[in-house]
Amino acid sequence: MQKIAVISDIHGNIPALDAVLEDIRQRGVTAIYCLGDLVGTGPHPAEAVDTIKELCPVVVMGNWDHLLTKPSQDEVLQWHQRRLGEERLRWLGQLPFSHDFMMSGKKIRLFHASPVSVYTRIQPWDSMESRLTMFHNTDQTGGTDGSELPDVVGYGDIHNAYSQNLRGRTLFNAGSVGNPLDIPQASYAILEGQLDSSVPSAFSIQLVRVPYDIELAVRLAEQADIPLLEPYSRELRTGRYRGLKE
Repeated sequence: MQKIAVISDIHGNIPALDAVLEDIRQRGVTAIYCLGDLVGTGPHPAEAVDTIKELCPVVVMGNWDHLLTKPSQDEVLQWHQRRLGEERLRWLGQLPFSHDFMMSGKKIRLFHASPVSVYTRIQPWDSMESRLTMFHNTDQTGGTDGSELPDVVGYGDIHNAYSQNLRGRTLFNAGSVGNPLDIPQASYAILEGQLDSSVPSAFSIQLVRVPYDIELAVRLAEQADIPLLEPYSRELRTGRYRGLKE
């Protein structure tokens, strides 16, 4: 049996990322896959990119990762772009849209937000019809030539961890490492099973919550003088959305 840690939405929050990585190290995890939004909102986008680039064999693109690779006159975006530099921005711009693999006889697909766009948002309370579209093959994910649909889909984007069984398929959200919007603890998921195996066998999804030093994260944001500091700090402390872009 192998364990794959699935992390997402770090948003430049290094104290949260460090706490999650330490928890992962203690669990005998085989590999770490990242579902995007390494950057944006938090004070240390460059450090987040460097860490994920080193540790994660699979990284898919998030909406912030995509947004920051485009020229912009927006002062908030420019603040993050300056801290990332051209080389990291190029790396973010080359990230794949999605990643498929087999585990315990299940086809698993990972992407940031939805199978159609890094900007299309699906919530756990959306209609059954909307949630079932998460299993579709699209031009972005591939498989439109008649390939089998995924049995399990994991994503990030909404900063809200959950798992649901939908007509025989499983949809899960890994939550957010650096900017959770459900409870103020870092979140990630662990998939456990036989990696790269098409033979049905035991498989599980575990959602993990990790406390971290939120006040340290706020102080680091203050020291960096990040844009939108007040709403960012409130979100870290409360786990509630207060008008800041996700």
